[in-house]
Amino acid sequence: MSNFWNRKKVLVTGGAGFIGSHLVEKLIQKNAQVTVLDNLSAGKLANLNTVKGKYHFIKGDCTNFKTAYRACLGNQVVMNLAAKIAGVEYNKTHNATMLAQNLLIEIIMIDAARKTGVKRFLAVSSACVYPDNCSIPTPEWYGFLGEPDGVNWGYGWAKRMNEILGKCYRDEFEMKVGIVRPYNCYGPRDNFDPKPFHVVPSLIKRVLDGENPVIVWGSGRQTRAFLYVEDLIEGMILTIEKYAVGDPVNLGTNEEVTIKKLIDTIIKINGRDVKVVFDETKPDGSPRRNSNNTKAERMLGFYAKTKLEDGLEKTIKWYNKQTKSQ
Repeated sequence: MSNFWNRKKVLVTGGAGFIGSHLVEKLIQKNAQVTVLDNLSAGKLANLNTVKGKYHFIKGDCTNFKTAYRACLGNQVVMNLAAKIAGVEYNKTHNATMLAQNLLIEIIMIDAARKTGVKRFLAVSSACVYPDNCSIPTPEWYGFLGEPDGVNWGYGWAKRMNEILGKCYRDEFEMKVGIVRPYNCYGPRDNFDPKPFHVVPSLIKRVLDGENPVIVWGSGRQTRAFLYVEDLIEGMILTIEKYAVGDPVNLGTNEEVTIKKLIDTIIKINGRDVKVVFDETKPDGSPRRNSNNTKAERMLGFYAKTKLEDGLEKTIKWYNKQTKSQ
């Protein structure tokens, strides 16, 4: 069976970040010739230690057209993972920043790719495009109904525009554009910093750092589906290979769990006696959140392979290793 990626020249923007570094590793395993473009504001070269010396690195900002153009030159595929990412509290009060910064990255990178003759382009969207009142599990056609998720309004609109850019460049310039909407990704190298992190790294850090009791907002009955990073990477790669047609695809898992089950599993893996208190004076957020993954199954042959407990074990093992080495 031929390897689509063998000796392909691929640019990964944001390639020193959490998700980007995993993508770089996988592409190098597939014998691609990888260039990484990253400004190292969030990513770090240490994330790429396992492939040190096997990729070309450009330090630069994706909002600078000259930098983007230079990085795209000679490449056949661009995987645009660069983005302005923050936590919910920041997003709620910085809609202009989240909209403008992400739009700049999206417009400049796809135009630089087009002008340098790049054949295939990955546009990374988000589950934040969906409105609050969508059906669960959520199919792709909800992505432009109503307004995006209220707490991520600016970011959600930026990601909607990212998808529109992909479709327009497909139609006008005949670019092959893959569009993915990832759901709740987690794994090694995730962001465990105190403010911007998401629910999985937050709970892992609090349990492993010895917080007891662990106080969790809401009832714990709300459900979420968490996608392990290696599965997300596989979905991105398959999208470029098989479905670069300017049509969005959810990348998620069918394993939906309560927040109570999530933290109970983290405590079980950690092996400590930790008390959990659910503060029901605080909101649950959406009672359920999960993607309908039938399109990815049908068009890509994509299924999330990693069970939550297995992915959490790998993530906790990585986090323990990092804390011991500091």
